[in-house]
Amino acid sequence: MLHVRVVSPADRSEQVVSRLESDDTVANLVWLPGVARQCGPEGGDLVMFDLARENANPVLDDLRAMDLERDGSIAFDEAETVMSQAADRAEKAAPGRPADGVIWDAIESQVAGEARLSWSFVAFLTLATLIASVGRYLDQPILIVGAMVVGPEFAPVAAICFGLATRNWYLLRPAATTLAIGFAIAAAVATSLWFAAYVAGWITQDNAATGPDTQFIVQPDLWSFIVALLAGTAGVLSMTASKSGVLVGVFISVTTVPAVGTVALTLATGVWSEVGSALIQLGINIAGILLAGTVTLLIQRTIWEQILTHQQKAH
Repeated sequence: MLHVRVVSPADRSEQVVSRLESDDTVANLVWLPGVARQCGPEGGDLVMFDLARENANPVLDDLRAMDLERDGSIAFDEAETVMSQAADRAEKAAPGRPADGVIWDAIESQVAGEARLSWSFVAFLTLATLIASVGRYLDQPILIVGAMVVGPEFAPVAAICFGLATRNWYLLRPAATTLAIGFAIAAAVATSLWFAAYVAGWITQDNAATGPDTQFIVQPDLWSFIVALLAGTAGVLSMTASKSGVLVGVFISVTTVPAVGTVALTLATGVWSEVGSALIQLGINIAGILLAGTVTLLIQRTIWEQILTHQQKAH
């Protein structure tokens, strides 16, 4: 269940409450007139209610159509535990299962925030790239896995998928910029450090170019693309279903950060043949995640639209 709080101008509250009272997926409706002090010159009302997650999108869309975003506010969060028979009836009236409900407004807010470039994003990506490059140099798969987990690159990739699937084009530019700048800075820092180590004689070109246990990074093939497709699908499903634990498996399935780390290491030591292979690996993985993530979101959106249309016709 979602707990929703609406701050509504007084002249629209009747319309808001009427819409909510007519919906079987709404429970525990509370209307407090005149308590909102910063809602227009005449103040406003506070409306609170519980809402079945599966039917959140049409209800929230109707509230937004009343210009409540502009003249008031709409806020909601997950109610972990609701001890209410009315709430139970509301969930039974909603289509599908609660865990399968996709709240597009919540996802848009999440990915919009994660699409913006930040120092923390660059820092984590740079650290992940350094760990990955050390893993490649020492031929230690465990370090490669660690770098995959630390890397934050899935967030802007998911934002691009969401922007493409929902035609929210404003997300594409900041997300793509975040990804490109983040990878560029991480690669530049790692390359500089490895070059300094190479000039100082601390590392050798031979060790930078060999390593049977991590050779997969510079051997892109069809399986790289297949794994990226599967990981992209799993990543988007974990995001829409709020199953964040699954993301760890997604992170350690794709060879994005390891590829960037290998590019940095091989650039610094002059192993040019592996630079190209690692870049191809990076491109294959990004393309696979983008394709699978976008298609998965499109399928989910289509299915839920059909379910809601069928429910409306049934009523």
